[in-house]
Amino acid sequence: MKRILVVEDEQPIREMLRFALEKAGFALDEAGDAEQALLKIAAAPPDLVLLDWMLPGMSGIDLARRLRREELTAHLPIILLTARVEENDRVYGLDVGADDYVIKPFSPRELVARIKAVLRRSHAEGGEAPMEAGGLRLDPVGHRVEADGQPLDLAPTEFRLLQFFMRHPDRVYSREQLLDHVWGRGVFVEERTVDVHIRRLRKVLSAQGHDRFIQTVRGAGYRFSSRD
Repeated sequence: MKRILVVEDEQPIREMLRFALEKAGFALDEAGDAEQALLKIAAAPPDLVLLDWMLPGMSGIDLARRLRREELTAHLPIILLTARVEENDRVYGLDVGADDYVIKPFSPRELVARIKAVLRRSHAEGGEAPMEAGGLRLDPVGHRVEADGQPLDLAPTEFRLLQFFMRHPDRVYSREQLLDHVWGRGVFVEERTVDVHIRRLRKVLSAQGHDRFIQTVRGAGYRFSSRD
């Protein structure tokens, strides 16, 4: 049974989430603020964190940043819960390392679908031999990426995106196709999300000059090519 940590300061929302998620077959743990969440994660890391943006003390955004910096939680799936509806807010949430973004008010059915989709993606990798291309080396089992022998710190979504690209080099994929293959069919994610994660992936790869491998094909989508 997958265990979800809900980090939310409003008790009625936590109660609603407990009812919906336990009904869907998840085990639930709760925290009312970031400090309590960190203690619970250190004691027993959950399978996924539902994280409210507006928390007392340390905000959900700052907590997400911290979780991404720590080795223990660098690849922990995170879904942000927020009432912010602007596109810039969604992009910002993804930029700090969230795997998905759910706007309040939301239906419990949609939230459960998003949780299942993120969990499927986070556990889909594994069982493959390492892949290499132009100085990049990706190990699906160890969940490690190196560029010219130097380790790179990739968030889970960027890791899956790079893994897909390296598995299918020199082919152009539209945003819609990347959503289907990397995020999964039927997932409630906007095509704009692909651009956000492409930008984040390029930023990490740029340290060793490998950002040039992720190529934009005008009017078509993106392509991975390590050819000079």
